[in-house]
Amino acid sequence: MLIETPTIRPGTTPQSAEPSAAPARRRHDDAPDTMALFGRLAGLADGPEREAVRDELVTAWLPMAHRIAGRFRDRGESLEDLRQVAALGLVKAIDRFDPERGAFESYAVPTITGEVKRHFRDRMWALRVPRRVQELRNKVRVARRELAQSPGSPEPSVAALAAHTGLTEEEVGAGMEALESFSTLSLDAELSAGDDGYSLADTLGAADTSYDTVIDRESAKAGLRRLPERERAILYMRFFEDMTQSRIADCLGISQMHVSRLISRSCARVRDEAMGERAARPGHAVRTR
Repeated sequence: MLIETPTIRPGTTPQSAEPSAAPARRRHDDAPDTMALFGRLAGLADGPEREAVRDELVTAWLPMAHRIAGRFRDRGESLEDLRQVAALGLVKAIDRFDPERGAFESYAVPTITGEVKRHFRDRMWALRVPRRVQELRNKVRVARRELAQSPGSPEPSVAALAAHTGLTEEEVGAGMEALESFSTLSLDAELSAGDDGYSLADTLGAADTSYDTVIDRESAKAGLRRLPERERAILYMRFFEDMTQSRIADCLGISQMHVSRLISRSCARVRDEAMGERAARPGHAVRTR
């Protein structure tokens, strides 16, 4: 008579055997059991003992902070700097954690991750960009990735991105501009690959000092018209015909000293009238010399 017996493979446990009690498996190897330390920390006042317990907790959880920092590598920031930021987030999480509200890891992971993300948001832009524009950039970036998931999908249009994100087309446009603005372009960057190549700096304009001269002349016109005829003639001969004061005095039959006084008085009068008119204009800054 044949009796059918169950086959038990080496290293396995029969179904009828009671499973041995095994400790709960942790999600990560860098999640130590520090609840007793947190309970002790909560009961300590500020002082050397509390600082020592706090340092012990930081040392125990620092590998987890480094692991979180590693998720953001290759994004334009060195891993060592990211680890420093993550360590700062860990310290904040330890200081704010309440042991009665659950596991520390559940609280620390989003705290540290948020600290690293804030570092990228506030420190990694070459130029300071308003937070609203940064948020638009992130929404547009995620929407473009989601709409272009299928192979061969065309580049989503502004209208498609607006419909997907719930933003206006103007907001999508601002977000798309910010996508290309994370880093700045050097003024020495070549814009043309040909022999006549030129840099970005060659395309930038410069302030033309001749504009100030035009403004001064236009401002002085009204005051010059109000001068007596003889004084206008003296100013014309001195500044437009480049005549000396002695020659002007000979032409007019007056002394050189009198010519000098008339020039000084006329110029002061025209200047005062021009500056007074500028000051009277709303929002106009007076330029002094």
